[in-house]
Amino acid sequence: MNHFKDITSHPVIDLSEPYEVLDLSIGYNPAKITAFIENGGRAAGGYNEKRTKMYLAPHFGKVRDIHMGIDFWAPAGEPVFAALDGEVMYTANHAEDGNYGATIVLKHQINKIPLFALYGHLSLKSIEESSPGKSVFAGEPIGWLGTPQENGNWPPHLHYQLSWKDPGAADMPGVVAQQDRKQAIEIYPDPRKLLGKIY
Repeated sequence: MNHFKDITSHPVIDLSEPYEVLDLSIGYNPAKITAFIENGGRAAGGYNEKRTKMYLAPHFGKVRDIHMGIDFWAPAGEPVFAALDGEVMYTANHAEDGNYGATIVLKHQINKIPLFALYGHLSLKSIEESSPGKSVFAGEPIGWLGTPQENGNWPPHLHYQLSWKDPGAADMPGVVAQQDRKQAIEIYPDPRKLLGKIY
């Protein structure tokens, strides 16, 4: 069943400039990505992508490397937007290296079915200005991309992930183990079903 049929969404970040599709299944070079962003580059990609040798922090357990969201790479400070009307459900700062940094989860309704959207790697200002229960409207800025010092020590980007399941907190497994991939795809649908053909 296509729950997203006839749903119109707003982009979650400005991709009006020319942008690249970034495939990290072939390797991850943070210095190269940082230089690309600092030179005005923008990129998107990554859903259901196997990313080896990228997730080395202890909380990944050396087995989680299948990416369950789309990454939008752009300069720190870039605004991010609500894709649909909804409300802020959860906020948190996952400050340790390799985690999400400042994070917001919105709750939407898709044909009366709850859908949760995680925005990870934001600025601290984003969560200072959001609180659970706050209403948001499609196209409304809900935060800004964080610097490496506040986003989990990553090159600036948005991790955008959808979930049919209430995560219960401002967190979702952004990467899963190969053995959990099939089930994860059912819980965490491809954001392109909502946002359109980004790549």
